[in-house]
Amino acid sequence: MTSRTDVLDHTVLGLLADGPLHGYEIRKRLTAILGTFRALSFGSLYPCLHRLSGDGLIEPVDTLLRDDIAGVSTKRARIVYGLTADGKEAFAAWVADYGPDAWEDEAFAARMAFFSRTDAQVRLRILEGRRTRLEERLRSLQESIDRTDARMDLYAERLQRHGIEGAEREVGWLEELIASERSARQERRQARAARKATRKMPANNTRKDHPQS
Repeated sequence: MTSRTDVLDHTVLGLLADGPLHGYEIRKRLTAILGTFRALSFGSLYPCLHRLSGDGLIEPVDTLLRDDIAGVSTKRARIVYGLTADGKEAFAAWVADYGPDAWEDEAFAARMAFFSRTDAQVRLRILEGRRTRLEERLRSLQESIDRTDARMDLYAERLQRHGIEGAEREVGWLEELIASERSARQERRQARAARKATRKMPANNTRKDHPQS
């Protein structure tokens, strides 16, 4: 199962794939990308940067002073990090993976944040896998309520039903995304077929008919 450390590492690599950033900006962008879904431990960010640097996946490319960074009230210099060639390969391998780890709670939000850089078929498999995982969770929650309904505390039951409602909403949301991906895939196939047919069409030879004498 994917750990939070792994999710944080690859999310940082994904952010740096757009260009070098200093730690303060990485932290802001992590909040913008993942804050809606769940908060990662930002206390782990700077150890993460040191770890990625030690693994040769990122490297310092510049240093900014206080006056170079708007809104940062500190005299400390800020190290700007960029991806190494190994870091680019590691990020590319992560976004290409569509195994069960990509469907789990810890990784799914981070994976979806980089869907624009993910192959269409991989996106679809991750969405379908996430839907399957949520449907399994729904069945488990409903079975739990059915088994203990008579003995369940009122507030415990409400908590269980809240979980069911949340999972149902996410399944509906995933269904819309899956339908959109399938529609786009069909359009791409049709466009490729049209281009292929056009290439195979013989050139139009214009023939002039001469009147018989």
